[in-house]
Amino acid sequence: MEIALSPFLPEALLVHLPEIDAQHEEVFTRIESLKAGCFENISVDIAEFQGLIDCFALHFATEERLADEAGVDFTAHAEIHRGTLGLLRKALDDVRNGGHDAHSFLRYAEFWFERHIREDDKRFIATLAQRRHFTLPSSHWPAVEHYFSARV
Repeated sequence: MEIALSPFLPEALLVHLPEIDAQHEEVFTRIESLKAGCFENISVDIAEFQGLIDCFALHFATEERLADEAGVDFTAHAEIHRGTLGLLRKALDDVRNGGHDAHSFLRYAEFWFERHIREDDKRFIATLAQRRHFTLPSSHWPAVEHYFSARV
């Protein structure tokens, strides 16, 4: 069974690990939904923005779990994750306190995430693929199907 991705996750950003691709898709979908919400409303629902940060945190935890299962040294990559979560939380506090606008927060999050997938996640997935006891799936994982159908 093929998964039909939405237009929010460009093919160039696919890492071909369904669990990770599904989470990448979810982050981009949430960003796009929040952008649309910002254009439609004057007020910003901070809980929805916190949900985006929580989505990032879940994704980062998944990568850390996969690295641990494969015996991959993930120290540097995990440090990037911790630093990013700190920056996103600070930026959201700035939005909450009127220091930055919500669009700036979303543009930053989207740009950072695209770069992170291209430069860090693709390298990480390639390292996983090199591990003899870790096999990248060749087809769809049903357990992650809900990520592709869920919308914020």
